[in-house]
Amino acid sequence: MQCQICNKNNATIHLTEIADGVRTEMHICEHCAAEQDIAVKSHIPINELLSSLLAVQPTDDELSGDSEQKLACPNCGFTLAQFRKEGVLGCPYDYEFFEKSLLPLIEKAHNGKTTHCGKLPSKASKNTKNEIEILNLRQQLQAAVKSEDYELAAKLRDKINKIEK
Repeated sequence: MQCQICNKNNATIHLTEIADGVRTEMHICEHCAAEQDIAVKSHIPINELLSSLLAVQPTDDELSGDSEQKLACPNCGFTLAQFRKEGVLGCPYDYEFFEKSLLPLIEKAHNGKTTHCGKLPSKASKNTKNEIEILNLRQQLQAAVKSEDYELAAKLRDKINKIEK
């Protein structure tokens, strides 16, 4: 995709803005971004990411409720207020102790996923990729059947059969 400003370089920065329900996208190269004074970070440390997500949700009941802000981990004494300020937790037990408060944040940071699903090596064979896709589709199929969404279940079943052939 070409840069929308210079129309010469490849666009490596993709900006999306939603204002008043209207979505606008801009695709620009790094050079033009620097000229437009658009700060670009290629890698954001996880604690900055979590802090920025918390900053976006200042009114979220799970993280800003006064009673929960004062709760402290019995193991290390860490509080949600400290997490909100520092962007890191105090000990491994904090994940369990603050699970109810952290789950919405984790879901938002990981596009709705709350369990580790791993990565697929880029050099994996087509058979391996197909097997993993079938596993994922079967999990979705089970969820669709459980929620009685039979139309989706039929589509997923057909997709699985197509890949298996």
